[in-house]
Amino acid sequence: MGEVPAHVAESAGWIRAVVAQLHRRLRHVDNAGILTPSQSAVLNRLHREGPATQGELAAAEHVRQQSMASTLGVLDELGYLTRTPDPADRRRVVIGLSETGSDTVRGILQHRDEWLAQALADALSPAELETVTRALPLLQRVAEH
Repeated sequence: MGEVPAHVAESAGWIRAVVAQLHRRLRHVDNAGILTPSQSAVLNRLHREGPATQGELAAAEHVRQQSMASTLGVLDELGYLTRTPDPADRRRVVIGLSETGSDTVRGILQHRDEWLAQALADALSPAELETVTRALPLLQRVAEH
């Protein structure tokens, strides 16, 4: 890896901090405080990536299987999950989103988008919003690097 100019390293740190702060703020804009961050993370993962086993979810979320079992138990009680036998190994169960779970995730994402749209409209001038909008493809390219 080559030498990075100091101003680029400073910008990188600032971007990281701002993205982390925005991520934390968006996680708090959720289903009226009903879900914990761990529960929201599991629902979002199932929404993005599709059904998975408990072990796969635990590994993806970097938690122990027992912790994931607890999280899934609460989500199951809320009616957000489906459980079906794994066709490849009938001893395992594949966990997916129920219709209620899918509706909940879509609602949370819509609420977050609405919050962010309002924050952009309130905090930025039209010219500043245009600048942010023009920068998005560049940030996307960095994220995909």
